[in-house]
Amino acid sequence: MTVSILVPSSLSREAEDKREATRKLGYVARAATVFRADRLLVYPDRDGETGRFDGGFVETVLRYAATPPYLRNEAWGMRDELEYAGVLPPLRAVSQTGSESNGSGSSRQGIVTEVGPEGRVRVNCGLQHPISLNVPPKMAVEEGERVTVRISSRRPVRAKLEDVPLPGLAVERTDLSTALGREDAGVRIAASRFGEELTVGRLETLAGRIEGDGMTVAFGAPERGLPDILEIEASAVGAPKDAAAGEDDGVEPTADPGFDLWLNTVPDQGSEVVRTEEALFATLASLSLRE
Repeated sequence: MTVSILVPSSLSREAEDKREATRKLGYVARAATVFRADRLLVYPDRDGETGRFDGGFVETVLRYAATPPYLRNEAWGMRDELEYAGVLPPLRAVSQTGSESNGSGSSRQGIVTEVGPEGRVRVNCGLQHPISLNVPPKMAVEEGERVTVRISSRRPVRAKLEDVPLPGLAVERTDLSTALGREDAGVRIAASRFGEELTVGRLETLAGRIEGDGMTVAFGAPERGLPDILEIEASAVGAPKDAAAGEDDGVEPTADPGFDLWLNTVPDQGSEVVRTEEALFATLASLSLRE
């Protein structure tokens, strides 16, 4: 099962400057990492974007935040969008800091620095020096490409390339319908203050479905929630019949891109506006509970 988080390209629309926008995106990446999300997807909301902090800015900062610290300089160099990258909170993802002392070792990202003869490459994977590794059969790599390295020992160094997806949080740009249509989307949830309130009873039902199927959770932007982005009347938002729970709240399903339910995970909010990064922590904390 996988966990995907959807945030809009207008995520930083209310930020007063680039420093504040960068810090906000750092907390979004932090929430995704804390709750072990596999994908952090940026969907388009061009009507809500400001000229300064559009989808390209949002994606770049989030991808940088998700890049292991030991690869950032080599992978990104100097970019205008990353002027205030120093304010990003450290993610300390377990895929980047796991122990190599056990028998299976740990996986981490590396960058190919040199492609040599006889199927060997040099890879920077955060050790003291780049290491020379054999390329697995049928795996093609190029200089500058990111690869997965499994390290079973540091002293002496024992490592190998693996032809598997990169470990850690993947950041991509996509549209809502594509993300919700993935075979591994799991339970597709729209987080909105206009959705059905998350109760203990509903969470009990959702926990089993999420644990088995995973989930995709979509969030709105500051002062521009999902109903506004999707041009849906807030009064029409509701959760369709939940077949697993056998419940029907009497509200017809809304015309949305394919959500299974709309959910209010902060049902008694004390602030007029819950910021997107705050909504991520509140929502993912609740939905990460198990039966």
